[in-house]
Amino acid sequence: MEVPITQFRKNLFELVNQALDGKEVWVSHKGSRLRLVPEHTPSKLSRITPMQIIVDGADIEDKSWKVEMMREWERKWDRRLGPLAKPERAVSVSGHTKVRKARRAK
Repeated sequence: MEVPITQFRKNLFELVNQALDGKEVWVSHKGSRLRLVPEHTPSKLSRITPMQIIVDGADIEDKSWKVEMMREWERKWDRRLGPLAKPERAVSVSGHTKVRKARRAK
């Protein structure tokens, strides 16, 4: 975010808080730009909000959900990959294969 010096004066504390939160704050004055940066920048990991990944009431020790999840993953992988692909024949610019050209040369 870039603001002129007059707007910076009006919203000084708000802009300083934004810089402390890790947002970029630029101040322009007479054609020059200044960047407002905190002395000790917080790490990105410290700003992560924790998520609850496991559903409440789920028993982590129960192995049945792992087996079911693995089956689902394998089914998706098989569908995406499909059967093994046959090797493609080399095709020239004209669209004819090199094998056909070799036969014509005989």
